[in-house]
Amino acid sequence: MAETILLEIVTPDRLVLSEEVDEVTAPGSEGEFGVLPGHTPFLTTLKVGELTYRKGKEVHHMAVSWGYAEVTPKKVTILAEAAEIAAEIDIERAKAAMEKAEKELKKLSKEDKDYLIEAARLEKSLIRLQVAERTGKTIIH
Repeated sequence: MAETILLEIVTPDRLVLSEEVDEVTAPGSEGEFGVLPGHTPFLTTLKVGELTYRKGKEVHHMAVSWGYAEVTPKKVTILAEAAEIAAEIDIERAKAAMEKAEKELKKLSKEDKDYLIEAARLEKSLIRLQVAERTGKTIIH
């Protein structure tokens, strides 16, 4: 069994990350899932959420927004609409997006066609803020 697994995170704009890691945890649409080297292959959709990966004792955090994950025994490929490393998230921009989405949601009824769009924007901004609050690295003791 391999000791590490290649994690590649790709958005329509760029290759966000390509690193050998020890473990990956991602927000699958059916629930959070974890991957270690040698994992059984599968393909799943992703929801908005926090992706973490571990290299040695360091845990790194990212915000991801929708997409797909392909898992093989040696590689995890994340194809996401958006992905941001914790340290790269603009907190003020995320707060402004959250406030705007909250304001718009108050104007809409749940039957309004734009309600789900604004709810998704709110969820995305909340995850970005949650991830941004992290230092970008956590050390496991």
